[in-house]
Amino acid sequence: MSHLVIASGNPGKLREFAALLAPLGLDAVGQGTLGIDDAEEPHVTFIENALAKARHASAASGLPALADDSGLCVDALGGLPGVRSARFAEGSSTGGRAEQDHRNNAKLIEALDGIERSDAWFVSVLAFLRHPDDPEPIVTVGRWKGAIVATPRGEKGFGYDPHFWLPDLGLTAAELDPARKNRISHRAIAMRQLAEALKLRGFVPR
Repeated sequence: MSHLVIASGNPGKLREFAALLAPLGLDAVGQGTLGIDDAEEPHVTFIENALAKARHASAASGLPALADDSGLCVDALGGLPGVRSARFAEGSSTGGRAEQDHRNNAKLIEALDGIERSDAWFVSVLAFLRHPDDPEPIVTVGRWKGAIVATPRGEKGFGYDPHFWLPDLGLTAAELDPARKNRISHRAIAMRQLAEALKLRGFVPR
């Protein structure tokens, strides 16, 4: 196995995946490059959505597929925005992903107004399928703990990164160098687990 499709159209995610998969010798292509539309994400858990997206991309491409369903969970909000992280702020957005990120962040900070503690964690659930009907998908989970700060910091990253504070580093995720983020993020944690599983199953060389 040398080629697979990534079930995402998010440019930030695709960049991270390309960097994380390269050491495994895997050539990954985003589903949009193949003309594949986004899958429906009707489920309330990360794992169900990840599997649905992987099946959709694999069926449409004929390739093994890797999907990520990820989001921000805030303790004080009962785990929200959770699986709705990318569309937390309802309503149409005409300015693309950057405007939607801004709207999502504004709604998050408004929801936390007056709350003293804002412990949070990013979650990434990866689902890998050899084919759409694979009865034994590989599923891994990465969690990255931090806290939410009201004032955004940093120009790197995407999504909620400017508000995601890492106390041990004294930085937000948006202040991290991309290479460093790719070593410590929730997606990196899940990818390391996936790499080991792929090696154990003989899908990539050890």
